[in-house]
Amino acid sequence: MTEYAPAALWHLYILRTAAGQLYTGITTDVPRRLTQHQNGRGAKALRGKGPLMLVFHCGIGDRSAALKVEYRVKQLSRGQKERLVGDQPQDLMAYMAQIVRVPA
Repeated sequence: MTEYAPAALWHLYILRTAAGQLYTGITTDVPRRLTQHQNGRGAKALRGKGPLMLVFHCGIGDRSAALKVEYRVKQLSRGQKERLVGDQPQDLMAYMAQIVRVPA
């Protein structure tokens, strides 16, 4: 009989660059991914952006759910992302359901 390891919990995270830009990503290991970004081995968009600060992270569930939430967060305006970081919601899914997108 084969035993299966439980599926990894995926997390959404938001980093702030030295210039104040926000970067959103997903991973199964937030500390590892932050270290990769800080060492220039993560996303090209963050290379050379100075020190990075983890400003938000939360568990989402499986990879599919994490990808969907990541897409939704990336669609938010900067102000909405700043509010998300400031609010630090415990339940991101419920929080996102309350956000009404205003056309640009």
